[in-house]
Amino acid sequence: MGLELYLDLLSQPCRSIYIFARSNNIPFEFKHVELFKDSVLGKKPAAGSGAEQPRAGPSGSEGAGKVSLLKKVPALKDGDFTLAECTAILLYLSRKYNTPDHWYPSDIQKRARVDEYLSWHHANIRANAPKTMWIKVLIPLFTGQPLPSEKLQEVMEGLSTSLKQFEERFLQDKAFIIGSEISLADLVAIVELMQPVGVGCDIFEDRPRLREWRRRVEDAVGKELFFQAHEMILNIKELSNIQIDPQLKEQLAPVLMKMLK
Repeated sequence: MGLELYLDLLSQPCRSIYIFARSNNIPFEFKHVELFKDSVLGKKPAAGSGAEQPRAGPSGSEGAGKVSLLKKVPALKDGDFTLAECTAILLYLSRKYNTPDHWYPSDIQKRARVDEYLSWHHANIRANAPKTMWIKVLIPLFTGQPLPSEKLQEVMEGLSTSLKQFEERFLQDKAFIIGSEISLADLVAIVELMQPVGVGCDIFEDRPRLREWRRRVEDAVGKELFFQAHEMILNIKELSNIQIDPQLKEQLAPVLMKMLK
């Protein structure tokens, strides 16, 4: 049995794994797991949309539950071996397929810089950037009510602080986080920072250093692959017209609201 990756490209960690595997020509079977099932969103990726997403039968969701004890994506299955968590999967793939050294350098100090960013990322960039999508699209979708503009402003202020630290502490005047070549740190960062862009909050527009870094990351992995991986998130606003079952709204709305408290 070959390598299977259980992914939904609406998920930032899933996109990082997808881009990494594809840009390094790692052979895998794409098991599409729908985080928001068709019965919830009312749509599937359009046929021939350019983002090829092979499925495991009607849906890979049941399979993902069996692969990952945590019952979430991303998940990896390699023969009898299964693995969850984005960073663990990226490191497993880099080691098994002996990907170019720049992704996770053998140099102990460069590797430590990748580890440093990955540790910082979760409590900073990841803690703020995804909330823009919840505020502008997903929570209004489930609650039927827009959130106060003050809530978005609060999130954007927190994100702005994180971006300033990202530029000054990690990027500095370098092409990429660890120097002249892309690493796993850049990949994990960029997929997260595309979440605000997808809902109309272009965080790159007034930040030339960040904007140039994004361009270099796109070039490093290939622009076609980059935008293929982000096609769904860049069209996320289309979900605002989906009709949600009233009972489902009643169940999920309080949960979603608590996420932002």
